[in-house]
Amino acid sequence: MSSRGPAEATAVVMVNEDPNQQEGDDSSSSGPEDLSVIKVSKRRWAVVLVFSCSSMCNAFQWIQYGSINNIFMNFYGVSAFAIDWLSMCYMLTYIPLLPLSWLLEKFGLRTIALTGSVLNCLGAWVKLGSLKPNLFPVTVLGQVICSVAQVFILGMPSRIASVWFGPNEVSTACSIAVLGNQLGIAIGFLVPPVLVPNIQDRDKLAYHISIMFYIIGGVATLLFILVIIVFKEKPKHPPSRAQSQKPALTSSDALSAIIRLFKNLNFVLLVISYGLNAGALYALCTLLNRMVILHYPGEEVNAGRIGLTIIIAGILGTVITGIWLDKTKTYKETTLVVYIMTLVGMVVYTFTLNLGHLWVVFITTGTMGFFMTGYLPLGFEFAVELTYPEPEAVSASLLNVCPQVFGIMFTISQDQIIGKYGAMPANIFLCVFLTLGVVLTGESGPQDKMALRLPMGLCCWQFGSPVS
Repeated sequence: MSSRGPAEATAVVMVNEDPNQQEGDDSSSSGPEDLSVIKVSKRRWAVVLVFSCSSMCNAFQWIQYGSINNIFMNFYGVSAFAIDWLSMCYMLTYIPLLPLSWLLEKFGLRTIALTGSVLNCLGAWVKLGSLKPNLFPVTVLGQVICSVAQVFILGMPSRIASVWFGPNEVSTACSIAVLGNQLGIAIGFLVPPVLVPNIQDRDKLAYHISIMFYIIGGVATLLFILVIIVFKEKPKHPPSRAQSQKPALTSSDALSAIIRLFKNLNFVLLVISYGLNAGALYALCTLLNRMVILHYPGEEVNAGRIGLTIIIAGILGTVITGIWLDKTKTYKETTLVVYIMTLVGMVVYTFTLNLGHLWVVFITTGTMGFFMTGYLPLGFEFAVELTYPEPEAVSASLLNVCPQVFGIMFTISQDQIIGKYGAMPANIFLCVFLTLGVVLTGESGPQDKMALRLPMGLCCWQFGSPVS
């Protein structure tokens, strides 16, 4: 791979461009876009913050059932596996709705934002109709609607960054956009065990559940209103020369790129290894409550805090690995080392979960989350390097599908193993596949330092569900 191509492309984009030049108060006017003037709009920060909050609200709804799995299982009188599907449906709906990146090109940013926001709001309010033990199908319907909303929401960060932000703000904008999703999962681990105590009286339990559902419904409604007010299709002026000259990605272009990518053996190996890692993370988050409660009965609140620890440590890992990669450009070596440490963290967690000391679980899960989540943006950066000059939207979308497939497979398999043999064999099952992921990572890509690319890999990632 040539080390000059991407750098030269960057130089061309940056010539005679002042990315910090601000647009006046007419930045959000509905007039036609003036391609001859390069300015950034003041509205851009409001757009990315509203989006980040919408993503946070949707991510909260992904994990709100799994973080108190045993409580919802008792309330609705269903199996733990049925509650697990309330999380897995988020993974399942993404697969057939993969072409979202082309829907963004066809229908535009505002339409997609409104669609995702209204579906997220609708799903939240549908759940309020499920506050009786015999109404489990209603809560399933609400969760499925939210999972469809997730598909629209997760495709937007890189698009928002490129359409609204200057070239030296793209990574910052993407970081803000994807941080909302991570914070939503963290809050989803922390808040439900506090709002919904583990009590046997179903009437009182329905009251506590209704408080959580009303809060999230109100927040989703407020965010939908803010999306209507704040989101515009694009600013009056393009924020960068590259954006003013960017051609639209057509379906034929994307199809040709997909065919070429599947012929790229290194990329295929990376897709599988990335899917194994992220899929294991999805399964761990979905089943964390069950595993902790199995060894530490009555510790629902601490189970949520352990999940919070995984996410917070993962955010820290993402930041540190991103800084390291910016400084060293050692994509292959860094990815491999972090993957190996992920496996080590998983092995230690597996054999210490049953020791009877919660503080040990906090330390081991935090360490595992640091590397396991920290690997995710590395995977996308590595994919961008392996596939240049293919469109990042296409490679990111393909990289995004594999974790959904493995996440469902791992969650179902672990559920069955936990029921028959316990938590340790279930976690050993994941260790085996993470070992395979280490081997595949070692086989993919060249060993030397790779070309410097525009920092779009981080723009194409978000915890639990990387974006395209």
